Amino acid sequence: MQRWRTKLLLTAGVAAALAAIPAFGQADQPESQLPPGFGDPGTPAPAPPPPPPAPDTAAAPEAPPPPPSALADVGTVIENSADADLAALGEDLTPVKPIEIPESARRPVDVVGIIGPADWGVGVDGFGKADGRFLSGLMRRLDAPLPSRWASILLRRVLMSEVQAPNNIDPVDWVAERAWLLLRMGEADAARMLVQSVDVDRFTPRMYTVGVQTALATADPAALCPLVAGGREVSDEAVWPLADAMCAALEGEAGRASALVDQARRRSGAGGIDLLLAEKVIGAGTNTRRAVNIQWDGVDQINAWRFGLASATGLAIPPALMASAGPQVRAWQARAPMVPLDQRLAAADTAASLGVFSTESLVELYSLVADSTDPSDLDDTLAGRLRRAYAAADPDARMSALRYLWDGAKTPEQKHARSILTAVASTLVAPSDDRKDVSAELIASMLAGGLDRQAARWAPVVESAGNDRAWALLAVGAPRVQVDTSSGRISTFAGNDDSKDKVRSRLLLAALAGLDRIQGGGANDLGADLGVNFAASNAWTRIIDSAAAKGQEGTVALLAAVGMQTGDWAGVPPEHLFHIVRALRQVGREYEARMIAAEALSRL
Repeated sequence: MQRWRTKLLLTAGVAAALAAIPAFGQADQPESQLPPGFGDPGTPAPAPPPPPPAPDTAAAPEAPPPPPSALADVGTVIENSADADLAALGEDLTPVKPIEIPESARRPVDVVGIIGPADWGVGVDGFGKADGRFLSGLMRRLDAPLPSRWASILLRRVLMSEVQAPNNIDPVDWVAERAWLLLRMGEADAARMLVQSVDVDRFTPRMYTVGVQTALATADPAALCPLVAGGREVSDEAVWPLADAMCAALEGEAGRASALVDQARRRSGAGGIDLLLAEKVIGAGTNTRRAVNIQWDGVDQINAWRFGLASATGLAIPPALMASAGPQVRAWQARAPMVPLDQRLAAADTAASLGVFSTESLVELYSLVADSTDPSDLDDTLAGRLRRAYAAADPDARMSALRYLWDGAKTPEQKHARSILTAVASTLVAPSDDRKDVSAELIASMLAGGLDRQAARWAPVVESAGNDRAWALLAVGAPRVQVDTSSGRISTFAGNDDSKDKVRSRLLLAALAGLDRIQGGGANDLGADLGVNFAASNAWTRIIDSAAAKGQEGTVALLAAVGMQTGDWAGVPPEHLFHIVRALRQVGREYEARMIAAEALSRL
């Protein structure tokens, strides 16, 4: 891990807290949804030439009346006023003002959230008296997604919790910061629930920006409609006229939608894929008569605008283009209902590994694949193998299906996702000495799904078999100590460890010390042997220890994420894992602490 990264984050945060500077500037705002230049004012159209002078009607001879026979041959003339109507619409396209919400019906903004302690969230005072500028600064600078699935799950629970807005930050901006971090973690649905918990007429400029990003991440253009009127008042981004046009089409105002999109084209001189995607959404409205064919040729990147509108209209984004997007965008894709099922399935591994998809969600997606597959072709597919892993009457057939799913993984991410996928199926394998050779894989799968009690049933088998990997997983993951965790057993594990620089042993020692599970003590001596300095101190360790001492669950979870600013588990310093696990246990989040520790050992 690049240690300077955490130091930089904490230095910036502490400076914000101590210097009482204003909120962070525009550089930290979510970027515009459209490519650079889209929506820039074009060259003004030349003024029309003055009309020619009216003829001298007094000098013109009066035309003679037509003969009666001619009048009889002329039918009723009906004037076509469509062009005039469109021109009139183009002159006044100001959106209707939103209905004001009565004061008695307004929702509070000082305490906003979706879940509470009963749903794995934190209490109203989860962030204690931490400074809002410090917390929001950490959120903005946090590199997301995180390397740990369980740390991400914990952080999602905290960000979704009904918590009191801290001091020195606008309460609505506080909600926006939480939603923006959730989006970057791949949690589009969680972000939308937070955004929709604030009345639109109380939105701040930052909340409008995050609201647009959330609508696009959830592939829901209709979610832009309540934001258009207020959004156009606080910014002149090109997204608002096009959003207005799409909303007009979705509301059945075909003429107004056409006039708005044509006006946007004239004013900006814009075209290409971004405008065509907006027209594709407009074409989905009633009587818009706009048939748009989307070609991805020449498009070299996916942004939120392109992802959101393409996914909303069921357009398949080329795999090569999606591969250029960040993992959080693939997580958005996995949950988008209009995206073709094969593309959702390809993105589901990422969503599961990030913690966005649970075991249940992943199994449900494979069930949809099974439902759409011919029964005669199902057995040899992944969905068919998964069905056998759950439903096979023969234990050997079940175990064979599980092995097939695990061994077929081609990347570390896919291997992790397959472990999550089979978590519940693994609990159906009865603990037995006959299965001791696969005990580590079964336990890792159960713990990946959070099934710690079921995994702990394997403790007697693991103890007698001496399987190091299975032992290490139960040593940190079981609800209580059920295997030998003495310093001698840890030394034996370290002696057999073939990981680079003994990183697996060092993280195991750090986790056991943080959980206070080393029987008979000896943590410092083991640390000296393995190069783990439990006494090491820096700004981050002092702040997370202080937050834990004050019982600030939310602050501890956020700082735990800060301590994992690295691409994978191999880069997480064992000293950081020690402080993370100890702090989480201290604030009552031992379950998540154990799952984080078990994940570290299973993914190395």
